[in-house]
Amino acid sequence: MNELKTRLRTDLNDAMRARDQVRLRTLRLALTSITNEEVSGDSARELSDDEVVKVLTREAKKRREAAEAFEKAGRADQAAAERAEGDVLAGYLPAQLTDEELTSMVSAAIAETGAVGMQGMGKVMKAVTPQVAGRADGARVAAEVRRQLAAST
Repeated sequence: MNELKTRLRTDLNDAMRARDQVRLRTLRLALTSITNEEVSGDSARELSDDEVVKVLTREAKKRREAAEAFEKAGRADQAAAERAEGDVLAGYLPAQLTDEELTSMVSAAIAETGAVGMQGMGKVMKAVTPQVAGRADGARVAAEVRRQLAAST
């Protein structure tokens, strides 16, 4: 069993003992999502730590989007609950890139690929995406690539 999944299960048991309902609910949902991912497809398999991080990133994104939707609907209490779950998940994800780090990575990828103008966006995204996996939202990366490519024309 991989380290991250083991840590999630251990933390789930600790949350049960501590009667921490938010942490307990969040970790149960995360482990369920991981299990569903493991059994999807032709045959069951064990996820690697990188694959578990992808599942947790997807779950954290769901929490962010739900919090925004609840906020727009005027349900601040539910939005706060979703944000609390997102904070729990964030503790298991790699540290997010700062704007400066993302800017320098995109600049390096543009120089490396020789991309000019918006038609080069696909090349740059292909080069940058593996480097930022799990550490920056795809929309944030795409916005930075667009900004830099538009400035270069």
